[in-house]
Amino acid sequence: MVNKLSIVKEFAQNQLKNDKTGHDFNHILRVVKNAQLILAGESANSELVLVSAYLHDVFDDKLIEDPASKRQEVRQKLTELGYPSNFIDQVFEIIDNMSFSANLAQKKTLSIEGQIVQDADRLDAIGAVGIARAFYYGGHFGETMYDPEILPRQQMNKTAYRQPGTVINHFYEKLLKLKDQMNTITAQTIAKQRQRFMLDFLEKFKSEWGQ
Repeated sequence: MVNKLSIVKEFAQNQLKNDKTGHDFNHILRVVKNAQLILAGESANSELVLVSAYLHDVFDDKLIEDPASKRQEVRQKLTELGYPSNFIDQVFEIIDNMSFSANLAQKKTLSIEGQIVQDADRLDAIGAVGIARAFYYGGHFGETMYDPEILPRQQMNKTAYRQPGTVINHFYEKLLKLKDQMNTITAQTIAKQRQRFMLDFLEKFKSEWGQ
């Protein structure tokens, strides 16, 4: 019997193996681990959660040049594996509506499976690894590390959010907001600890910077 989830995992690994933005396959593995941890306390379709977790960055429009063709490639792969069309549609529904930028204008309504994947992904954006990923991503795209004269942006839409800022401002524009946006009890508990770590880091960073 073909282990479909293993093939999805391998597909995601091949797609993301060359990523240098902090959205590489190691990120995917951490998100999957987070999702499995959250699943232990929730009643949900675990295969839908894990397939979505493995694939959630494969056609991310901030990472690749042609997301439309990549979406089609993902759909074709899942179809070849024998997943029914309604299952595949649910995977895309989760991935299309889980990101921070997709929820800037209005909070999207997600299934419990979508909420779990969203929480799992957001947990990897905060805490020690989240700090490292923020600087790794910012450096990759040539962002300024910090400028105290540039204030964090408020009330952004997706277009404004995607414009370059500073790495430190990214904490105030997004990362520090994620704790209060977690859906599940498990994620909320973990997020509280990681939030404290980020706040301590920012305090020390600004102190050493000279503020």
